[in-house]
Amino acid sequence: PAQAALMTTLGTAIATGAGALPVLVVRRVTARRNAALLGFGAGVMLAATAFSLVLPGIDAARAAFATQALPLFAAAVLAGGTLLMALDRLLPHSHFSSGPVVSHEGHARLAHRVRGVWLFVIAIGLHNLPEGLAVGVSVGAGDAGAGALNLGIALQNLPEGLVVAMALAGLGYRPGQATLVALATGLLEPVGGLLGATLVQGSAAWLPLGLGLAAGAMLYAVSHEVIPEAHRGGHETAATSGLLLGFVVMTG
Repeated sequence: PAQAALMTTLGTAIATGAGALPVLVVRRVTARRNAALLGFGAGVMLAATAFSLVLPGIDAARAAFATQALPLFAAAVLAGGTLLMALDRLLPHSHFSSGPVVSHEGHARLAHRVRGVWLFVIAIGLHNLPEGLAVGVSVGAGDAGAGALNLGIALQNLPEGLVVAMALAGLGYRPGQATLVALATGLLEPVGGLLGATLVQGSAAWLPLGLGLAAGAMLYAVSHEVIPEAHRGGHETAATSGLLLGFVVMTG
Protein backbone atom coordinates (compact mmCIF):
# COMPACT_ATOMS: atom_id res chain seq x y z
CA PRO A 1 0.00 0.00 0.00
CA ALA A 2 2.80 2.45 0.80
CA GLN A 3 4.41 1.84 -2.60
CA ALA A 4 1.06 2.20 -4.36
CA ALA A 5 0.37 5.44 -2.50
CA LEU A 6 3.81 6.76 -3.41
CA MET A 7 3.37 6.02 -7.11
CA THR A 8 -0.15 7.43 -7.15
CA THR A 9 0.78 10.69 -5.47
CA LEU A 10 3.84 11.06 -7.68
CA GLY A 11 1.32 11.17 -10.52
CA THR A 12 -0.59 14.05 -8.91
CA ALA A 13 2.71 15.86 -8.29
CA ILE A 14 3.64 15.47 -11.96
CA ALA A 15 0.21 16.89 -12.87
CA THR A 16 1.24 20.14 -11.18
CA GLY A 17 4.27 20.37 -13.44
CA ALA A 18 2.21 19.38 -16.48
CA GLY A 19 -0.21 22.20 -15.76
CA ALA A 20 2.69 24.64 -16.03
CA LEU A 21 3.74 23.48 -19.52
CA PRO A 22 1.64 26.07 -21.41
CA VAL A 23 3.93 28.78 -19.98
CA LEU A 24 6.59 27.46 -22.36
CA VAL A 25 4.59 28.72 -25.35
CA VAL A 26 1.96 31.08 -23.94
CA ARG A 27 2.93 33.71 -21.42
CA ARG A 28 -0.58 34.77 -20.47
CA VAL A 29 -3.87 33.03 -19.64
CA THR A 30 -6.95 35.19 -19.17
CA ALA A 31 -8.02 35.74 -15.59
CA ARG A 32 -11.54 34.54 -16.41
CA ARG A 33 -10.34 31.23 -17.81
CA ASN A 34 -7.98 30.72 -14.91
CA ALA A 35 -10.83 31.37 -12.45
CA ALA A 36 -12.99 28.79 -14.22
CA LEU A 37 -10.19 26.19 -14.12
CA LEU A 38 -9.55 26.74 -10.43
CA GLY A 39 -13.29 26.61 -9.72
CA PHE A 40 -13.51 23.32 -11.61
CA GLY A 41 -10.69 21.93 -9.52
CA ALA A 42 -12.40 23.09 -6.32
CA GLY A 43 -15.63 21.36 -7.35
CA VAL A 44 -13.76 18.14 -8.12
CA MET A 45 -12.00 18.29 -4.75
CA LEU A 46 -15.24 18.90 -2.86
CA ALA A 47 -16.98 15.98 -4.54
CA ALA A 48 -13.99 13.71 -4.01
CA THR A 49 -13.87 14.72 -0.33
CA ALA A 50 -17.56 13.94 0.13
CA PHE A 51 -17.73 10.67 -1.81
CA SER A 52 -14.23 9.24 -1.30
CA LEU A 53 -13.43 10.43 2.23
CA VAL A 54 -16.50 11.42 4.25
CA LEU A 55 -18.95 8.67 3.26
CA PRO A 56 -16.40 5.81 3.45
CA GLY A 57 -15.07 7.34 6.67
CA ILE A 58 -18.48 7.30 8.32
CA ASP A 59 -19.00 3.66 7.29
CA ALA A 60 -15.58 2.69 8.65
CA ALA A 61 -16.23 4.60 11.88
CA ARG A 62 -19.50 2.76 12.43
CA ALA A 63 -17.73 -0.57 11.94
CA ALA A 64 -14.92 0.36 14.35
CA PHE A 65 -16.63 2.47 17.02
CA ALA A 66 -20.35 1.57 16.85
CA THR A 67 -22.45 4.20 18.69
CA GLN A 68 -19.54 6.65 19.05
CA ALA A 69 -18.83 6.62 15.32
CA LEU A 70 -20.26 9.98 14.28
CA PRO A 71 -18.82 12.09 17.14
CA LEU A 72 -15.37 10.57 16.67
CA PHE A 73 -15.43 11.02 12.91
CA ALA A 74 -16.65 14.61 13.28
CA ALA A 75 -13.83 15.27 15.75
CA ALA A 76 -11.33 13.86 13.24
CA VAL A 77 -12.65 16.17 10.50
CA LEU A 78 -12.34 19.18 12.81
CA ALA A 79 -8.86 18.06 13.85
CA GLY A 80 -7.76 17.80 10.22
CA GLY A 81 -8.98 21.30 9.45
CA THR A 82 -7.49 22.69 12.65
CA LEU A 83 -4.13 21.06 11.94
CA LEU A 84 -3.89 22.67 8.54
CA MET A 85 -5.04 25.98 10.01
CA ALA A 86 -2.19 25.78 12.52
CA LEU A 87 0.32 25.03 9.76
CA ASP A 88 -1.14 27.90 7.77
CA ARG A 89 -0.45 30.26 10.67
CA LEU A 90 2.94 28.88 11.70
CA LEU A 91 4.61 28.58 8.31
CA PRO A 92 5.37 31.86 6.52
CA HIS A 93 3.37 32.32 3.35
CA SER A 94 0.93 34.66 1.67
CA HIS A 95 -2.20 34.33 -0.44
CA PHE A 96 -1.67 35.52 -3.98
CA SER A 97 -5.01 37.36 -3.90
CA SER A 98 -3.86 39.53 -1.01
CA GLY A 99 -0.09 39.29 -1.37
CA PRO A 100 2.06 42.36 -1.82
CA VAL A 101 1.95 42.58 -5.62
CA VAL A 102 3.00 46.08 -6.70
CA SER A 103 4.45 47.81 -9.72
CA HIS A 104 7.96 47.25 -11.05
CA GLU A 105 9.01 50.82 -10.27
CA GLY A 106 11.86 50.96 -7.81
CA HIS A 107 14.05 48.22 -6.39
CA ALA A 108 12.20 48.12 -3.05
CA ARG A 109 8.83 47.66 -4.68
CA LEU A 110 10.13 44.94 -6.97
CA ALA A 111 11.67 43.11 -4.00
CA HIS A 112 8.31 43.36 -2.22
CA ARG A 113 6.55 41.83 -5.20
CA VAL A 114 9.09 39.02 -5.52
CA ARG A 115 8.55 38.14 -1.86
CA GLY A 116 4.77 38.09 -2.31
CA VAL A 117 4.93 35.73 -5.29
CA TRP A 118 7.36 33.36 -3.59
CA LEU A 119 5.23 33.25 -0.45
CA PHE A 120 2.30 32.31 -2.66
CA VAL A 121 4.39 29.50 -4.17
CA ILE A 122 5.08 28.22 -0.65
CA ALA A 123 1.34 28.31 0.08
CA ILE A 124 0.60 26.14 -2.95
CA GLY A 125 3.22 23.63 -1.82
CA LEU A 126 1.86 23.67 1.73
CA HIS A 127 -1.68 22.67 0.89
CA ASN A 128 -0.48 19.81 -1.33
CA LEU A 129 0.38 17.89 1.86
CA PRO A 130 -3.25 17.12 2.87
CA GLU A 131 -4.07 16.27 -0.74
CA GLY A 132 -1.37 13.60 -0.66
CA LEU A 133 -2.58 12.47 2.76
CA ALA A 134 -6.10 12.03 1.38
CA VAL A 135 -4.92 9.89 -1.52
CA GLY A 136 -2.60 7.86 0.73
CA VAL A 137 -5.39 7.09 3.19
CA SER A 138 -7.72 6.00 0.37
CA VAL A 139 -5.10 3.83 -1.32
CA GLY A 140 -3.95 2.32 1.98
CA ALA A 141 -7.53 1.45 2.89
CA GLY A 142 -8.21 -0.17 -0.48
CA ASP A 143 -11.01 2.30 -1.11
CA ALA A 144 -12.68 1.85 -4.50
CA GLY A 145 -12.99 5.62 -4.75
CA ALA A 146 -9.24 6.21 -4.47
CA GLY A 147 -8.92 6.48 -8.23
CA ALA A 148 -11.62 9.14 -8.43
CA LEU A 149 -10.04 11.11 -5.60
CA ASN A 150 -6.62 10.91 -7.27
CA LEU A 151 -8.09 12.07 -10.58
CA GLY A 152 -9.83 14.99 -8.89
CA ILE A 153 -6.66 16.17 -7.19
CA ALA A 154 -4.65 15.78 -10.41
CA LEU A 155 -7.20 17.91 -12.29
CA GLN A 156 -7.10 20.54 -9.57
CA ASN A 157 -3.28 20.56 -9.70
CA LEU A 158 -3.22 21.45 -13.39
CA PRO A 159 -4.42 25.07 -13.00
CA GLU A 160 -2.38 25.41 -9.81
CA GLY A 161 0.80 24.59 -11.71
CA LEU A 162 -0.15 27.08 -14.39
CA VAL A 163 -0.83 29.84 -11.86
CA VAL A 164 2.55 29.30 -10.18
CA ALA A 165 4.41 29.26 -13.50
CA MET A 166 2.62 32.36 -14.79
CA ALA A 167 3.35 34.26 -11.58
CA LEU A 168 7.06 33.45 -11.81
CA ALA A 169 7.17 34.20 -15.53
CA GLY A 170 5.69 37.59 -14.74
CA LEU A 171 8.73 38.25 -12.52
CA GLY A 172 11.09 37.51 -15.40
CA TYR A 173 11.93 33.86 -14.66
CA ARG A 174 12.62 31.70 -17.69
CA PRO A 175 9.74 29.43 -18.73
CA GLY A 176 11.76 26.31 -17.96
CA GLN A 177 12.62 27.56 -14.48
CA ALA A 178 9.00 28.49 -13.78
CA THR A 179 7.85 25.02 -14.87
CA LEU A 180 10.37 23.27 -12.61
CA VAL A 181 9.32 25.35 -9.60
CA ALA A 182 5.67 24.50 -10.28
CA LEU A 183 6.59 20.81 -10.33
CA ALA A 184 8.49 21.22 -7.06
CA THR A 185 5.38 22.57 -5.31
CA GLY A 186 3.70 19.20 -5.87
CA LEU A 187 6.45 17.14 -4.24
CA LEU A 188 4.82 17.33 -0.79
CA GLU A 189 2.01 15.14 -2.12
CA PRO A 190 4.10 11.92 -2.14
CA VAL A 191 5.16 12.73 1.44
CA GLY A 192 1.51 12.99 2.46
CA GLY A 193 0.70 9.85 0.48
CA LEU A 194 3.26 7.75 2.35
CA LEU A 195 2.08 9.16 5.67
CA GLY A 196 -1.58 8.41 4.93
CA ALA A 197 -0.95 4.86 3.71
CA THR A 198 1.25 4.07 6.72
CA LEU A 199 -1.34 5.52 9.09
CA VAL A 200 -4.22 3.32 8.00
CA GLN A 201 -2.08 0.16 7.86
CA GLY A 202 -1.23 0.42 11.56
CA SER A 203 -4.70 -0.31 12.93
CA ALA A 204 -8.27 -0.64 11.67
CA ALA A 205 -9.27 2.11 14.09
CA TRP A 206 -6.95 4.52 12.29
CA LEU A 207 -8.85 4.16 9.02
CA PRO A 208 -11.91 6.31 9.87
CA LEU A 209 -9.73 8.74 11.82
CA GLY A 210 -7.31 9.04 8.91
CA LEU A 211 -10.16 9.59 6.45
CA GLY A 212 -11.62 12.24 8.77
CA LEU A 213 -8.28 14.03 9.15
CA ALA A 214 -7.76 14.05 5.40
CA ALA A 215 -11.32 15.28 4.76
CA GLY A 216 -10.95 18.16 7.21
CA ALA A 217 -7.60 19.17 5.77
CA MET A 218 -8.97 19.03 2.22
CA LEU A 219 -12.00 21.15 3.12
CA TYR A 220 -9.75 23.74 4.73
CA ALA A 221 -7.45 23.82 1.69
CA VAL A 222 -10.39 24.25 -0.72
CA SER A 223 -12.04 26.99 1.33
CA HIS A 224 -8.91 28.84 2.38
CA GLU A 225 -6.71 28.56 -0.71
CA VAL A 226 -8.41 27.34 -3.89
CA ILE A 227 -11.76 29.17 -3.82
CA PRO A 228 -10.31 32.58 -2.78
CA GLU A 229 -7.74 32.30 -5.56
CA ALA A 230 -10.50 31.38 -8.04
CA HIS A 231 -12.48 34.48 -7.01
CA ARG A 232 -9.53 36.81 -7.33
CA GLY A 233 -10.05 39.51 -9.94
CA GLY A 234 -13.84 39.64 -9.83
CA HIS A 235 -14.59 36.49 -11.85
CA GLU A 236 -16.80 34.82 -9.25
CA THR A 237 -19.39 33.71 -11.82
CA ALA A 238 -16.81 31.86 -13.94
CA ALA A 239 -15.30 30.31 -10.81
CA THR A 240 -18.67 29.18 -9.45
CA SER A 241 -19.71 27.78 -12.82
CA GLY A 242 -16.49 25.80 -12.93
CA LEU A 243 -17.06 24.56 -9.37
CA LEU A 244 -20.55 23.32 -10.20
CA LEU A 245 -19.32 21.60 -13.35
CA GLY A 246 -16.42 19.96 -11.50
CA PHE A 247 -18.71 18.67 -8.76
CA VAL A 248 -21.21 17.26 -11.27
CA VAL A 249 -18.46 15.59 -13.32
CA MET A 250 -17.26 13.75 -10.21
CA THR A 251 -20.76 12.48 -9.40
CA GLY A 252 -21.08 10.82 -12.80
